[in-house]
Amino acid sequence: MERKIIIGSRGSDLALWQANHILRKVQKLGITAEIKIIVTQGDQIQDLSFDKLEGKGFFTKEIEEALLNNEIDLAVHSQKDLPTESPIGLKIAAVSEREDAADVILIRKESTDNSLKFSIKRNAIVGTSSPRRKSQLLAFRGDIQIADLRGNVPTRIQKLRDKKYDAILLAAAGIERLKINLSEFKVLRLDPKEFIPAPAQGVLALQIRENDFELFEYINKLNSEKVQDTIAIERKVLNLLDGGCLLPLGVYCFKEFNKFKVWISKADAWNSMPKRIYFESYTDEGLAEKIIQKLISIKPSSVIITRDLDEDSFFKKVLHGNGYQVNGISFIETKKVNYTQALSSDWVFFASSNAVGFFFDQNPELKPKTKFGVIGKSTEQELKKYNKNAAFVGSINDTKVVGKKFAKTVGNETVLFPQAKGGLRSIQQQFGDPEKLTDLVVYETVKKENAALPQASVIVFTSPSNVVSFFDAHPNVIVPTNKEGNNTASHKIIAIGKSTQKKLMEFGIENCILPISFDEVGLAEAVFGL
Repeated sequence: MERKIIIGSRGSDLALWQANHILRKVQKLGITAEIKIIVTQGDQIQDLSFDKLEGKGFFTKEIEEALLNNEIDLAVHSQKDLPTESPIGLKIAAVSEREDAADVILIRKESTDNSLKFSIKRNAIVGTSSPRRKSQLLAFRGDIQIADLRGNVPTRIQKLRDKKYDAILLAAAGIERLKINLSEFKVLRLDPKEFIPAPAQGVLALQIRENDFELFEYINKLNSEKVQDTIAIERKVLNLLDGGCLLPLGVYCFKEFNKFKVWISKADAWNSMPKRIYFESYTDEGLAEKIIQKLISIKPSSVIITRDLDEDSFFKKVLHGNGYQVNGISFIETKKVNYTQALSSDWVFFASSNAVGFFFDQNPELKPKTKFGVIGKSTEQELKKYNKNAAFVGSINDTKVVGKKFAKTVGNETVLFPQAKGGLRSIQQQFGDPEKLTDLVVYETVKKENAALPQASVIVFTSPSNVVSFFDAHPNVIVPTNKEGNNTASHKIIAIGKSTQKKLMEFGIENCILPISFDEVGLAEAVFGL
C-alpha cells in the first residue's frame, strides 16, 4: 500500500500505548503510518462523574468526527468505550485479541483486611466512576463507601498513593499494557465470572471509513474472529438494552467446547441490587435476544435456602433487592470434634468452610510450608480469615473433576483432609494412592429442630446432610418426580452441587437445577434463571 495513513488516538498513556501497538502491526503489513492525538469530551471534563456527562461516546465522538472529516484514516478505540451503533459512513474493520477482561482492585496495604470479601477493610473508601462497578461492589460489600474517580490510569493510581482512597478499581488490561509497578499495593484480580466486566472490556476496535476498501483489505488481516464472535454477543446485549457507559451492566462471554457461556449483571441504577443470570448455548443465533427476554421475564418469588444467612449474604441481598422473599433455614447444626493426632502433611484440603473453622480453631501445628486446597470461593474466603491463601481452588460443581485436578496438582505429596464425621470423601476417591491421604474428623452434623416451614416456591439445598434432615422433618412438602420424569410439585429445586443432587435423587427428586458455580453467586444466578 503506497499511501501513508494517519492513526487517530486519545492522548492518555494507555490510549497511546494502544495506538502504538496497532501502529507496529500496521507497519508489519507494509503500511506507512503516523499517530495523531485527538482530545475527546471525556478527556476535557475530569471533574464530573459519567452520570453527569451528556450523551454517549465520551471518549470516541471527536475521533469518529475526525475520521469522517478525513483528518485521520484509522481510529484505535477501546471497544468498551464505543457506542454499539457506528455513525453512518464508518465501520469496524478489525478487533484485536482480548487482553485480560477482568477488573482489578488496588488496595493500600494499610487498608487491607484479608478476612473480608475482596480483602478491603470495613467501611473503606473505594474509587470508581463506573455505575457497573459500583452496583456489583455494593452487592458484595454494602459497608463500602463509593467515591468517584476520574483521570487516566497513572492519575488514578497516583490518587490512591496520595491516600484519597483506600482502594480503587481499574481494568486489568490497562494495567498490564502499561506495565506499572504496583508493588506498594495489594493487587487483587477479580474473576470475570463473579465480578462481571463491561461488554468487550480488554478488546481494541479498529475503525475506518466505510468506503475505504483499500485500507479494509489490510486492516481486516488483524481481526480476531474468535474474539469478534464472543464480544458480538456482549455488545448485542448492550445494544438491546440501549445502554452505554451509564448503564450498570456487565456482560462476559467466552466459548468453550463449542458452547457460548455468558454471565450478566444488570442493575436499574448504580445504587440498586443487580440481577444476575448465566446463559449457555451452542449457537449465537438469537442468543442476546434470549438473554434479554430472560432478564425481562424475571418474576420475584419466595425462596428457602437450607443455610442460615447473615445480613452480608450476597444471595440474600441481591434477591431481596429485586423483590424476592428469602428465608435462610439450616436443618442441621455443626459441633466441634476434638482431634489429637499429629499433622505433618504437605497439603491440607478443605471441602467446606465449616471444616476450615473447626480445624484452625483448635490451633493446629503445621509444617512451615504447608499448602492449602479448597472447593469454592466461600471456603477460600474462610481460609483467608486465618491468614492463609489457597494454592488450589476447585471452582466447578463436579467434585470428581475437582478431585482429579487436585490429585494431579499434589503428585506424590501427602494430604490431610479435615472433614465432617461421615463425610462423602469425594475428593479422596480420585487419588490412586490412599497411603498418602489422611482423613481428620473435625466436626459433625446433627439434626436441628425447626419451626414450621414458611411457604416458598423455590427451595435451595446446600448440602446432602441438609437434604436428609429436611425430608426427615418435612417428608411430604416436596412431591417426588412422577413416571414421566416431571416434578409435579409447585416447588422448583436447586442443588448446590452433584453430591447434593445425588442425595435429592435418593428421595425421588430427579429434576433439580445445578448452578454454574456452587457459591452464593451461582445460587443467586440459578434462582434468577428459573
